Amino acid sequence: MMTTLLHPAKRLCRHGLNLVRMHSNHVVTEARGKHETSFIFLHGLGDTGHGWSDILTQNLFFENTKYVCPTAADKSVTINMGMRMPAWFDIFEISKFAKEDEEGIRNSVGYLHSLIEKEERGGIPSNKIIIGGFSQGGAIALYSGLTYPNKLGGIVALSCYLPLHKSFPDVVSPANRDVPILQCHGQDDQVVSYKFGEKSKEIVNEFNPNINFIGYPNLEHNASLEEIRDIKEFLKNLLKLS
Repeated sequence: MMTTLLHPAKRLCRHGLNLVRMHSNHVVTEARGKHETSFIFLHGLGDTGHGWSDILTQNLFFENTKYVCPTAADKSVTINMGMRMPAWFDIFEISKFAKEDEEGIRNSVGYLHSLIEKEERGGIPSNKIIIGGFSQGGAIALYSGLTYPNKLGGIVALSCYLPLHKSFPDVVSPANRDVPILQCHGQDDQVVSYKFGEKSKEIVNEFNPNINFIGYPNLEHNASLEEIRDIKEFLKNLLKLS
């Protein structure tokens, strides 16, 4: 039986950590122990960094890991009748033939790259930095991780797809051609089709065999406890965390 968490746009629970710093555009949870790894995670359309911060720190918390959950700027989203909301890029329609907001995607990729660079400047090796995201955020994380110039620890891509897929494999960074990727997708997703996720996995798998794609029966465009457990095992195995 699939146990579904609250929709990522809702806060899962309040965490009791006292090492959380709130910013106007992101939430940072400092490592409780020695800061050895960083996990940067991007939310989905209409959500904020607060929405995923609680989920990560309650369910994927490791003593030596710092969590960074940025919030996208508000912008007009075409598919939502032009309403303004936190968005990493505009969406015109959802189909495999849809026009993509290339400028918006590249701007958000540049922003995520800058967050990774900030962690590196703070003394964390790039291969101890994992990036991830849900839906829109997962799309940006997937593109960003595959194109970042320095070797990353891994990518967690949830309920998403590979944007600007026709630019691959030409834009892949040699350093991240084999970066470990965990891609998770609900088989009943009515927002980002499960088939889009599968197709993205096939595209990435052509140049990077180190991608693990997991489908979850009866899961819609949400996160689940089973999925969270799989992510935790991925992180533990990747960074040798306890």
